[in-house]
Amino acid sequence: MADRPPLWPMLVAYVGAFAAIIALSLVAAGIVRGLNPDLPEHAVFEGLPGLLAGAVASSVALVLTALAANRGAPLSALRLVPGRETGRTLVVMVVGMLALGQALDSLTMLAGLGQRGSMVAIRKALAQAVGPDLFLAVIVIGVLAGTAEEVFFRGYMQTRLAGRLPPRLAVVIPSTSFGVLHIEWLHAILAFLLGLYLGWITELAGSALPAVTCHVINNAVFTLLTALWGAIEGVGVNLGLAAGGAVAFGGCVIWLHRTRTAL
Repeated sequence: MADRPPLWPMLVAYVGAFAAIIALSLVAAGIVRGLNPDLPEHAVFEGLPGLLAGAVASSVALVLTALAANRGAPLSALRLVPGRETGRTLVVMVVGMLALGQALDSLTMLAGLGQRGSMVAIRKALAQAVGPDLFLAVIVIGVLAGTAEEVFFRGYMQTRLAGRLPPRLAVVIPSTSFGVLHIEWLHAILAFLLGLYLGWITELAGSALPAVTCHVINNAVFTLLTALWGAIEGVGVNLGLAAGGAVAFGGCVIWLHRTRTAL
């Protein structure tokens, strides 16, 4: 028991990350308003500049907090080194992530929730992204935000919990914390469900790198599709996408589960 890391520093780090996100977001808001003096205060984070500034602020806060909490330990302490995954399993993990994301998005639209909450503001902001702005959005939302969130929640939090708790709890707790970070209830639920999958593949591979890869690709694809084509609103199309996504996701999970002993 003495060799196991205590859990209280992780709680302190989570609260610290939350506080850092708020502080850096206020700085980001000030910068956006400074560049756009006529922008109303309530609309700072509604447009593309605000969305990207907020994403950068939260990403920097998460990465800095994770590195500070890791206290100079090697990347292996955050499981940011290759694990048991192979090229084939990594591809299946990514397909599973994309399938789950699409299924959840389509179910949200079918439930009549697609035009509510923070996701609407995100889609409207991304609709403004063209050319260099779209490239920047993919880098910030896809690469930067996707990597930062996985470094903190799977690399730091889940790794620490895995040293003290059963694997299921080590997956559920960071996923819940990941959801809470998104504040708005619908976005939080979607983040929680995606977090469960990301946490599972992290334990499966013994590395957080597959989760980073999946999250980055999922965010990048979402950004591109939203900017170029917008939300898919047809009932028939969403039924097909939800069903297809569920089947594909289930197939990926079954395949990964069956091959886990070989990893």
